[in-house]
Order: sequence, then C-alpha cells, then structure tokens
Amino acid sequence: MPPSQRYHAETLHATLGEGFFDEVAPAAFPQQILRYRNQRAAARVGLDTLTDAEWIAHFGRFESLPGGFEKPLALRYHGHQFRSYNPDLGDGRGFLFAQLRDAEDGRLLDLGTKGSGRTPWSRQGDGRLTLKGGVREILATEMLEALGVDTSKTFSLIETGEQLMRGDEPSPTRSSVLLRLSHSHIRIGTFQRLAFLEDNAAIEKLLGYSIDNYFPELAEEPPERRAAAFLEAVIARVARLGASYMAAGFVHGVLNSDNINITGESFDYGPWRFAPSWDAGFTAAYFDHSGLYSFGRQPGALAWNLTRLAECLLPLTGLAAAEKALDAYPELAKAAFRKALLARLGLLSEGDERDARLAKAFVDFAISSRAPFEQTLFDWRGGVASEARANRSPSAAFYEAEQFAPLREALAGYRPSATARLDHPYFAAPEPCAMLIDEVEAIWSAIAERDDWGPFQAKLARIAQMRAAYAGE
Repeated sequence: MPPSQRYHAETLHATLGEGFFDEVAPAAFPQQILRYRNQRAAARVGLDTLTDAEWIAHFGRFESLPGGFEKPLALRYHGHQFRSYNPDLGDGRGFLFAQLRDAEDGRLLDLGTKGSGRTPWSRQGDGRLTLKGGVREILATEMLEALGVDTSKTFSLIETGEQLMRGDEPSPTRSSVLLRLSHSHIRIGTFQRLAFLEDNAAIEKLLGYSIDNYFPELAEEPPERRAAAFLEAVIARVARLGASYMAAGFVHGVLNSDNINITGESFDYGPWRFAPSWDAGFTAAYFDHSGLYSFGRQPGALAWNLTRLAECLLPLTGLAAAEKALDAYPELAKAAFRKALLARLGLLSEGDERDARLAKAFVDFAISSRAPFEQTLFDWRGGVASEARANRSPSAAFYEAEQFAPLREALAGYRPSATARLDHPYFAAPEPCAMLIDEVEAIWSAIAERDDWGPFQAKLARIAQMRAAYAGE
C-alpha cells in the first residue's frame, strides 16, 4: 500500500548545498529480515500503511520514498571527542535518508540511518551496525521516551545477514541496519566544521536554515539578535535534555559535541546504561577511563559542548551576548531538573523555592542511601498519597531510615497532578519497569543464543504499559 494521506516528504536539507553533505549509495545487504517497525512513529509521518515488503524495500534496500531525496545524504561535521578536536568525522556509517513532516504538529523530521554502509567519512570502519547495537538502541529510545526524555525514535531495525568482527562483543556477530526519526541531525559539530574552515558565510547560511526549520519562533527577532537568540534557545533545550537524563537515572556515555544536536534531542546510543542508584561517578562506556561522561558530570559536559557552539557563533553574536547566554545555563539546568523531577513524581509545583527544597532533599537522600533509583521514584509517585504503597515496596526499609525524613518532610503538602494516574495498573505492581545492564544482556543473550525474541518483545510491552501510565495513552 502507498503512504497514507498524512505523508508529506521534504528535501529541505539539500537546499544547503553540496558543501554540507555528500550524496552516497547505500550498501547492498545479502538478506533483509524485519525485526522491528515502530508503528506509532510511522503513523505520525503517514508510513504506517506500508506492507512489510514495502517497508523492507524502503528501509532495507533504501528505495527512495515518494517525493524524497533521490540519493541519501551523508552529512559533514567535525567535533570534540572526549575533548579532543577531530576534523575527520562526518556520517561514516549512516546518512540522511528522508525528511518528513509530523502529521500532528507539522514539525520537520529527519529519517537517518545507522549501519547503512561506507561513506566518504567512514575512515577505517566498515559502515555496519551489529544487531546487538540495534537492539540496544531500540531499548534505550523506548525506555527514554516513556520516562519523558526528548529522544530520537527508533523507526526500523532490519537484520542484514552479514557477519561482523568487533572488539567489544563476541565475534563474528550478526549485522543490522537501523533508522531513527528525530527533529534534526544538525549537530554542534556541524557548526564546528564551518568555524574550523573559517567559513562565516556558511555559518550564516546554516543559522538561517536552522531558524527557519527548527526555531521558527525566532524569525521575528531583529537581524542583529537572531544568532544570540538561537544560541539562547539551543542552550535552553540542551539544559532540559541534561536535566531529563538526571531525572531518568540515565547515562548516555558519549556526550561528544558531534552527538549533541541543536534541537536538544538525545540520539545515537552506544554504551548507554541506566544507573542502579544515584552514583555521580557511574559511567557507561568502558573506555571512559576518567569518568568524563559519568552520570553526575553530564550537565557539565553539556555546558562544555554549548561553549563550543558559542565559540562558532561569536562572529555573529559578539562576546557579551555569548557569555550572557552561557551564564544562564546553570539556572536553566536547575529549573529543568526541578520540573523533570516533579513530572517523574507526578506532583504539582509548589513554587520555585519549595520545589528546589524537594529536589535537594531527593538528591541528598538518593546519594546517601543509594536506594534503587527507579524504585524510589515509582514508590513515591503522587507523593505522600502513595505512602501506604511505598511502605509495601521492596525498598520500604530505605524509607524507614532516618535519612529519608527530610525527603518525607519535603514531600508533605505536595498534591498529585492530573497526570499522576495512580490508579493505572502499572502502579499496582510491586516493582517498576527498569532497564539495568544485566537485563539488557539477558535480552540479547536470548536472541544471540536461541534467536528467541520473546524477552525483547515482553520488555517492549512492559515499557508500553509504563509509557501509557506516564503519558496517558
């Protein structure tokens, strides 16, 4: 079946010109087995009506979508990787396959690949993605979306029938190609490349494109204020992203400047993990020896990357405006964390001062007790209205300890929000849906050893229940 009437393709990124991308050809895979299709996301772009065969044709063999790019675009960018500048980046195993309009809110969406073959930017890589990497990305994005993190959506995963050699997992291992749907693949590193080339005209062009398509609310700003307003808007969005990571107990693992996009939307999941408890030093990547991107250092890492963006825009903003925008980040991050925590707890705000006391009491308790992170938020959703349920929790002993008293006091007087949904069946279970590394590995082991996708599907069903409880679906 063709796309539905909700389908609307764009080719706007191509208007930037060849200096921003390279047209590429996708790999030809020996096999295409559809392992995952995101029908919720597909419905928003009018592609939910495709048959599985049509889906594989577009997202396994990369036959162009109607009205879309004739050839995929491998995007050019640079970036700091663990604070070392790398001018040899770019889309090395992915490309921008299509741009689509969200049928519900009209926003522009990018449909990008991971594991789709070599490009001019592949360096020594094979341009492929392991099936395990694809499965892990689905689990990350589904979980994060349910927890209220602004994240890319895993759109499709197709197993491709190749055997890959990798140093960080048993090899040979199965291969896949993944598509992700997100609001932009323009990264801080995209601006860094143009600054490195000292191409101020291209920076202005990219800025105009970004405002027109991702920040239309800034179009009315005076010309001399547009770059500063753009910087302020990106800083606010990235501050919210970092706060949502902290409220979700999530560690991205690789917060390099090429992995931070201008819309403040989390994407590109490699060594991610969820922290069992609030541990500032908890890391996700085995190669992060200094803990640069550990759980507690994520807000600071994002601030460092935003400073790199500000440097790129200095010719357009001036130093004073850039510094003013950056100086706002700490308070924006704190306010965003308070808001994210209240959302996780399903509570109405009681004003900045009280909300700040609650946030401090929560973090102090979480640090001192090392209580299970997700269980604590699950138990106390609704605040003291859930005290009886919390007292039946596997973590009840933590709440009987003296160190919980300040948090109990801070919760007093807070009222559940209309979205708390404490009567949802999800909250009748003794334990929440979590995603710790042992379970992730067990899900993959079932696939790798027995081709058993049952635990994977069961986990997605449980996440869907959690998403419905939190989002009211």
